[in-house]
Amino acid sequence: MKNFFKNLVLASVVLSTSFLNAHTLKVGTNANFPPFEFVDENSKITGFDIDLIDAISKKVGFEYEIVNMGFDGLIPALKSGKIDIIASSMSATEERKKAVDFTDAYYITENAFIKRKADLSIKTKDDTKGKAFGVQLGTIQEWAVDKIKDAKKITMKNPIGVVMALKNSKLDVVILDLSVANGYVRENSDLEIFHIEPDGSDGSSFALDKDKHTELVTKFNNAIKELKVDGTYDKLLEKYNLK
Repeated sequence: MKNFFKNLVLASVVLSTSFLNAHTLKVGTNANFPPFEFVDENSKITGFDIDLIDAISKKVGFEYEIVNMGFDGLIPALKSGKIDIIASSMSATEERKKAVDFTDAYYITENAFIKRKADLSIKTKDDTKGKAFGVQLGTIQEWAVDKIKDAKKITMKNPIGVVMALKNSKLDVVILDLSVANGYVRENSDLEIFHIEPDGSDGSSFALDKDKHTELVTKFNNAIKELKVDGTYDKLLEKYNLK
């Protein structure tokens, strides 16, 4: 029995090593979520998650390419083998853990509720019953709306879509990741955050297909710890105003 487990662990290590050496890893993201992932003025996909993946790749030792797609399509793409890793500020939840393996969380955030400043009918979360909520499709913020009595949930592919709908009075409230919400509120003086609450997850994490790359998950975790120790992580937080 001991030899069986020893061989099993050895096979896992060999599989992980061959997986890294066999091909360029495809990293799936949804580049509409600044400052974590977005397309810059040079049409390049960048952001905190992308820079962090780049730093991890140098620690672990792999080549990668970024694959941009809808957020709701990331886990199906991972399961079908179209991508190898998800790097898209994905919250590690119990439901998602049934389908994927998450690394340790690299960023902890909260849900932010946004409204138009001119809408005086909403002052607290208690005032949102029956209101029209906008959220990005496939995100953890969808679940937050589901818990609000009589809420009308409208989902869109990208955060910018729900923000514009809110500005144009087609929605009453938008829920976004707090770090993302702060950026939109800074750029839109007619909007404000009126409520903040825990998002119910373990935090933003990278995801790999379940039970297939456990050794690689460990390498990712070790790399994240090393990047925090050597100062790289803090520099990225400062670069993207996430401190």
